[in-house]
Amino acid sequence: MNIICYDENNRPCAAEKKAMVEFLFLHLENFGDARTDIEKAIAYALKETASPGGFILKSLQNETMTCVVVVTKTGMSGFVPENLLVYIATNNAYRGQGIGKKMMQLALKTAQGNVALHVEPHNPAKLLYEKLGFTNKYLEMRYIKSQ
Repeated sequence: MNIICYDENNRPCAAEKKAMVEFLFLHLENFGDARTDIEKAIAYALKETASPGGFILKSLQNETMTCVVVVTKTGMSGFVPENLLVYIATNNAYRGQGIGKKMMQLALKTAQGNVALHVEPHNPAKLLYEKLGFTNKYLEMRYIKSQ
């Protein structure tokens, strides 16, 4: 398995960014977001917009993309973790082989500071996160303003 780390100093080309957006959109399935939101998170992590930045990990087997992880820096510490794991998706054809776990471990090692993530209660990945040491400290609540 080949792993590539992208950040503000090592940005992917436009075609590769588009491929990662499509990969995440497809392989996140019911737990994903709109393509435009995925694009925004990638731009944030790569510091292409005004942001603290972050990083993206991509794994390949031969030429096939097997997993993508997007981690953004929050610009805070203490009361809010320094990093937010925004997306992780493993290629459907490669699930159950430990790729997601390996990529999560690498993301946690790469991140400077603590890491938070959001996971839906019925997402099967929740068990992996708990095995890696994530705890459920808070119940997240959101207020969405009408436009």
